[in-house]
Amino acid sequence: MIKIGKEYRWEMSHRLQFYDGLCKNIHGHSYKMIIELEGEADKNGIVLDFFKIDEIVEPILKVYDHCFAINRNDSEMRDFLINNNFKVVELDFNTTSENLAKHFANLLKGDFSQFANLSFLTVKVYETIDAYAEVKINLRN
Repeated sequence: MIKIGKEYRWEMSHRLQFYDGLCKNIHGHSYKMIIELEGEADKNGIVLDFFKIDEIVEPILKVYDHCFAINRNDSEMRDFLINNNFKVVELDFNTTSENLAKHFANLLKGDFSQFANLSFLTVKVYETIDAYAEVKINLRN
């Protein structure tokens, strides 16, 4: 099995309303996500064309780039953002790195599982330059 990877970056704001500290405030990050795919190479030595990975990942990240990602239960913040025409992505979870990694892995699983030679997808979401969360899922289940 061979592992390939691709790196993506976007800007996004959020807050952790449950948090007892600075992250309870509105703030943003320069996020980085690394997508890793494990599988068998074809007769030409390609696991999956990097352009194909872009076709799958980039449309998803366009939704999140320069948005405020918010737990829809944070009604006070959600109402303010929507009433003032901010770009908002409402989610059913707290916008921690851990939850975002899991979320993106679930969004990507369907598209990548269509390739029979791929076995595993790993998604790493970096919230800062040195802090990340990682989720690995089996594409054959």
